[in-house]
Amino acid sequence: MIILGIDPALAITGYGVIQVKGPTRVLIEAGIIQTKPKESLPKRLASLYNGITKLITDAKADCLVLEKIYSHYKHPATACILGQARGVICLAASTCGVPLFEYGATRIKKAIIGKGLASKIQVQRMVAHTLAIKSMPKYLDVTDALALALGHSYIKNSKI
Repeated sequence: MIILGIDPALAITGYGVIQVKGPTRVLIEAGIIQTKPKESLPKRLASLYNGITKLITDAKADCLVLEKIYSHYKHPATACILGQARGVICLAASTCGVPLFEYGATRIKKAIIGKGLASKIQVQRMVAHTLAIKSMPKYLDVTDALALALGHSYIKNSKI
């Protein structure tokens, strides 16, 4: 099974593709889709949509995993922008016929570390260890996306 994890945002969207064969998880690809801040919102959303659909197709993803939306009440504009980015990602999954799964951050942390309140550093280290990544990715968005893919693989296999 090939799982595509996505950490959505308008500026930098992290992604991670893993393959699951029984108990083995292998890193296939990871990186970012970056939009240009000077471009219009519709153009940026189109770039994100096109990047995600290409990624789904190229990776031959069996499913796509997103983190459930969380936004602080003091930053409503951020929540709106994030919602738009998530919307085009959901549309890309649907257009490509790929099942979409969503989990809260604490659910993913619990699946990977065993604690829902694990720190980002703990999650990052476990992701790197599990996927035999020698050096940490430059962007945390990439590690978060890989954590989503890994977490889904554990949740799906164990039904925890």
